Amino acid sequence: MKEVGSILDKKTSKSIIYIIFSAILFYWALKHIPFIMTLTATVLKPMVPLFIGAALAFVLNIYMNVLEKLFHKMKKRKMRRAVSLILTFLSLFTVIALVLLIVIPEIAMTFENLASMLPGFIKDATAWLNDMLVRFPMVEDYMVNIDLSLENIGETVLDAVMVGGNSLADFTVNFVSKFLGGALNVLLGLIFAIYILVDKENLGRQIRRILYAYLPQKRVDQFMGVTALISDIFQKFVTGQLTEAIILGMMFVVSMFIFGFPYAVVVGILVSITALIPIVGAFIAMFIGAFLIFVSSPTQALWFIVLFLVLQQIEGDLIYPKVVGNSIGLPAIWVLAAVMVGGGLFGVLGILLAVPICSVMYVLIKRNVAQELEKKEIDERKYS
Repeated sequence: MKEVGSILDKKTSKSIIYIIFSAILFYWALKHIPFIMTLTATVLKPMVPLFIGAALAFVLNIYMNVLEKLFHKMKKRKMRRAVSLILTFLSLFTVIALVLLIVIPEIAMTFENLASMLPGFIKDATAWLNDMLVRFPMVEDYMVNIDLSLENIGETVLDAVMVGGNSLADFTVNFVSKFLGGALNVLLGLIFAIYILVDKENLGRQIRRILYAYLPQKRVDQFMGVTALISDIFQKFVTGQLTEAIILGMMFVVSMFIFGFPYAVVVGILVSITALIPIVGAFIAMFIGAFLIFVSSPTQALWFIVLFLVLQQIEGDLIYPKVVGNSIGLPAIWVLAAVMVGGGLFGVLGILLAVPICSVMYVLIKRNVAQELEKKEIDERKYS
């Protein structure tokens, strides 16, 4: 009994110490959040190319696996891997080149059209404003009471130019430095992705050897199971999201051509790109497309919004549930909640990653709940 009592005392003491230490650590973390964020950013900044490379390798590996299965008759694995890798990157660069060749001329033409239509738009807007001032004279009286002397306007414009010039110079320097830094990170990430794709089996084997060597086998088995689940869900999410984005973009291009809307190709490509962001992405394309059409024809802009809402309803009810929703097994309410929370915490990156991460958590919790209910042998009628 004494031995049992002493063991219980030791366990209790360890638990108390652990709880106290955790509480102190949590309190310290709350008091030093800016320091922790700065330290984390400093540590993770040099690793950005590695993260980019790992993400690229994960996405490209989906397509590369398909190619390797197509070339299964090649006896030499290295030759099959090399051919699949080259075709994967050729396909990637071809898609990027085609998008740029289509988008850049369309954007240039769009800006030319906007430049030619802008004077007329400003004239119409001025006429509308003057008409509103005539109808509502109290607004004109308010404008007259504002001190808008030429001297004040001149001083204001001069100050704005001086401040704006300095801000523009600073903005240009910051933009160029960030652009070059981002381009370098992408280039290094691309090189890192190639190394991962070339030697992915060996890398996986090395990681498994290290885990089984230093951690309990049961924990590693559980970790490998969760990793397989994460990989499967992320692959289904990426594949489904890309497919859904392409289908939605083609729907917009075809329907806009049929109904005679301008900027059909630009809006279609914009929809395909922004649709990669679940739920909220396509609405970004709607606002941009509506603005472009509004400059040439406000009536068409209104009809474009109606068309967008109809196509978005079709996409939300038929395409997304079939292509993406069913593949990841996440109910629509949790998709919306994941996007809202992820976007609020981590911005665009949070929106992109929130749905697959939430799907993984949903599956794991669902499995754990089923196991716990089975252990407790609770009557299914009580919770069904």
